[in-house]
Amino acid sequence: MGYSRRNMRVITTTSELETFCKSLAAADFVTVDTEFLREQTYWPQLCLIQLAGESGEGIVDPLAEGLDLGPFFELMADKRVVKVFHAARQDIEIAYAKTGAVPAPIFDTQVAAMVCGFGESISYVNLVKKITGADIDKSSRFTDWSRRPLSEKQLVYALGDVTHLRDVYISLRREIENGERMTWLAEEMSLLSDPQTYDADPERSWQRLKLRVKGKKSLAVLIELAAWRERLAQAQDVPRGRILRDEALYDIANQMPVTTEAIGQLRTLSDGFGRSNRAREIVDTVNRGLQRDMKALPKLERNEPLSAQATATLELLKVLLRSAAAEHRVAPRLIADSEDLERLATEAEPDIPALKGWRRELFGEADLDDLPDGLHPNAAGYLRMGERFHTLAFGPGGVFAST
Repeated sequence: MGYSRRNMRVITTTSELETFCKSLAAADFVTVDTEFLREQTYWPQLCLIQLAGESGEGIVDPLAEGLDLGPFFELMADKRVVKVFHAARQDIEIAYAKTGAVPAPIFDTQVAAMVCGFGESISYVNLVKKITGADIDKSSRFTDWSRRPLSEKQLVYALGDVTHLRDVYISLRREIENGERMTWLAEEMSLLSDPQTYDADPERSWQRLKLRVKGKKSLAVLIELAAWRERLAQAQDVPRGRILRDEALYDIANQMPVTTEAIGQLRTLSDGFGRSNRAREIVDTVNRGLQRDMKALPKLERNEPLSAQATATLELLKVLLRSAAAEHRVAPRLIADSEDLERLATEAEPDIPALKGWRRELFGEADLDDLPDGLHPNAAGYLRMGERFHTLAFGPGGVFAST
């Protein structure tokens, strides 16, 4: 289905936006998508907002002179209206950065698709195809959305990100409600609804890094370096890597240079870096790290190789997880991730989500009971595995299914 400029609503004034958002607020849900740029900045630059409801759809131009986005953010905060996104995190991050609040309530169709057995992290294009049969033209996906004017083809592409989303939402919600899985979805949505998910606190920025450090002193330095880099990137509105790449952070944390001359010797930094003002800032940062209370630092987890028995148990758990996920039409990662499985294979009673609530009913309750010694299935376990294999291999869509 195509749209022309005659019937495509492109909103460029505050009064138009207020009227449009009021009409959308009268419905039960609104589908939302944004286009933004952040390759050259720390904070995302909002370039386009697409909205669709039961009463209509439209595009908002945030770059239009004099446009106040207040009515849009009021709609995002209206708890009577469900805000529907696909892969919501970055869209919500923009709203949070602008207002300090997370839109509520929200529904992420990518998460919902996992609950309904469409696989992990399915793309919008593929999900639309599977549910509605529609093919989306992807040729405009790499558009520079900050440029004006945008072509009709680009606007049509952008609007398609919310028009098809209405049908996807209705279908997924119906399936989830019929399958009594709304509590499953709500549990997965809790992370997306938590303001801390989007709070760019420099003091917590080290948590996004892989802890490639040799000991607690190096960890202390890494924590200080990550906070220093985050503050600088935010203040200058540039990507973190423009301040210092991750590899350089690890190198500095492990070498712990306390002079600019020592910094100048590091191979991960450019020639002459040791003579820069930033090198002196790093020396101060390293010293702050070395002065931290080492006892108050988080514990460093050592990745010890698994024993032969634990490795065998882990492989068996992976098979059981895949078969349980297929049987109940849910993405495996929604039940347990790789870290959960490894803990199941190595710990007696790990405190993990897979052993609680609905996940245990699907995967843990029967499957783990069928491993009395933690490794070898009993008769019931072998029977369960055989039944699942038969369904997967010879049932509809199986590799050995009769044609």
